[in-house]
Amino acid sequence: MITEEEKTERTPPAPAGRSAVRGQLWKKRKRSQEIQSKLLEILLYFQKFCQENGLGFVLAGGTCLGAVRHKGFIPWDDDVDVFMLRDDYEKLCRIWDEKADTEHYSCVRSNDRFNIRHSATEIKDNNTTFINRHSVDLDIHQGLMIDVIPLDAVPKSKWKQLWQMVDSMMYCCFNFQRLPAHKGKVTYYAEKLALTLVPSFKARYKLWKGAEKRLSRYSLADAEYVSSFGEGATIMRQRFPIRWFRHPAYLEFEGHQMPVPEDYDKWLTISYGDYMQLPPPEERVYRHDAVFIDLEHSYKQYKGIHYCVDEKKA
Repeated sequence: MITEEEKTERTPPAPAGRSAVRGQLWKKRKRSQEIQSKLLEILLYFQKFCQENGLGFVLAGGTCLGAVRHKGFIPWDDDVDVFMLRDDYEKLCRIWDEKADTEHYSCVRSNDRFNIRHSATEIKDNNTTFINRHSVDLDIHQGLMIDVIPLDAVPKSKWKQLWQMVDSMMYCCFNFQRLPAHKGKVTYYAEKLALTLVPSFKARYKLWKGAEKRLSRYSLADAEYVSSFGEGATIMRQRFPIRWFRHPAYLEFEGHQMPVPEDYDKWLTISYGDYMQLPPPEERVYRHDAVFIDLEHSYKQYKGIHYCVDEKKA
């Protein structure tokens, strides 16, 4: 059990001048390394589970970029993303509770009972706490996680592709149920209007679940290309040959061999451009806006303290 003192973060006064800045940077790097170490544990268990149950996946996003450019985590990265083809993705969610180590890990996905404000499925460590600002008011699993992102078949018909995009935008809007911070004013106000017009949780669920079923209805067996339709307008327009994910390459990631898209160079070029060029220092920032982190204790002990706080009593 944690003590009352541990429940409240207490930061001592920082020294003045450059030493204060150096101290803050050191603390951030140390915490980042601790988070990455725990994320690697989750990823290795996830890989083991997939191998034992005939499921395929590849590293995605900055995790794949890190494998190529750094042979591991990008130094300032604080998450792990993986892609799964839709069939394996649905099987993962279906068999997890029966076959996984559910004492230590959970497979969490938005459903008709709760919404995690994220379109991906999350594999979460039950014995950690990682509370994002966007979910601080939600009574959900608040552990550290890796993100599992489904890839869906892109139909050959241009007309069907158009409707798939429409369904994707509807899915993103009503599944996320939070306003986008970095996608432009038009997208921001369009989603704000949609969420205002449909305030009901049940109505929103029916809308995004129906959209998800429609956009994912095309057979992977007949597909030449796949895409990720739950990550926003820019990413959903990207198309990748399905063979890149059926026949992955393997690269070193923190001393372990991990699957990546077969033509990872082309995938990273499409996604990031000149991906071997480091971004400027001001862009080397952590992705998640966490309000509280404890990698040693379960999030359950912080309910009412750091999440689901009754504002009237606070």
